[in-house]
Amino acid sequence: MIFRELTLSEMNPRIPEPATPCRIRAYLHEDSPEMAGHDARPVMIVVPGGAYRFTSDREADPIALEFLAEGYQVFLLRYSIEPARYPTALMELCGLIAHIRANAAEYRVNPAAIAVCGFSAGGHLTASSATLWKEPVVAETLGVSARMARPDAVILSYPVITSGEFAHRGSFEFLLGDLANDPEWLARLSLENRVDADTPPAFLWHTFHDELVPVENSLMMAMALRRAGVPFELHIFPDGLHGLSTADHRSQHDHLPHQIQPAAAQWMGLAKVWLKGLFGVGHAKE
Repeated sequence: MIFRELTLSEMNPRIPEPATPCRIRAYLHEDSPEMAGHDARPVMIVVPGGAYRFTSDREADPIALEFLAEGYQVFLLRYSIEPARYPTALMELCGLIAHIRANAAEYRVNPAAIAVCGFSAGGHLTASSATLWKEPVVAETLGVSARMARPDAVILSYPVITSGEFAHRGSFEFLLGDLANDPEWLARLSLENRVDADTPPAFLWHTFHDELVPVENSLMMAMALRRAGVPFELHIFPDGLHGLSTADHRSQHDHLPHQIQPAAAQWMGLAKVWLKGLFGVGHAKE
């Protein structure tokens, strides 16, 4: 395995230096004559949650290593958090997507098989990349065509989606700062309103008893995808609180029993099957 850190300037020098650091870590399979035929691997970008206030360790390495073992080239994005404001983190994620796509041969990946997996507020950022990639600020800031910055698939894990009745207010406060009560900005970033036919396919999962980000966030996103004719898969598990990550011992904090949820832990296997249906078994379709 090749383990490397990417700097923001290396990824795209056009992105302004953020108020807080952006860290990018790549977990890459090495080229080997014993592993011939793996020159077009799929990509997984992992986007942890944390209310745009921090990025969770529990939703970082445990997820990255799972997809690495599945054969993906994996990138972990520790995006800029508060006091950085919108659209800083979106530029970082869309910039990373465009960077990987432009350097597909170097990373030995299929440029048409770039998936993003986000959690909670990281799910909002992931869903933003899926719905806001056509915003003029993306292409203008990155200096690329908008389509270069579009993910091919997204996994939304107990995501923050809506800024309305079922909002996780803290995420929007840290994302927008002084604009957090501006109705126009809240509407723009209430992502169930931004889905259209160009939104990529999505896999969503949530728990019924999520006490921080209500399950309605995933339900509203799924309904928006359905109205737009965008394929999706949705799983609502009956048990488990917010922030389950892998929902097993690998992401368990301080032996807390409620973080072990065997039913919800199935999401990872289900997501892998879904992705193979999109990208092909074992590696991406050409």
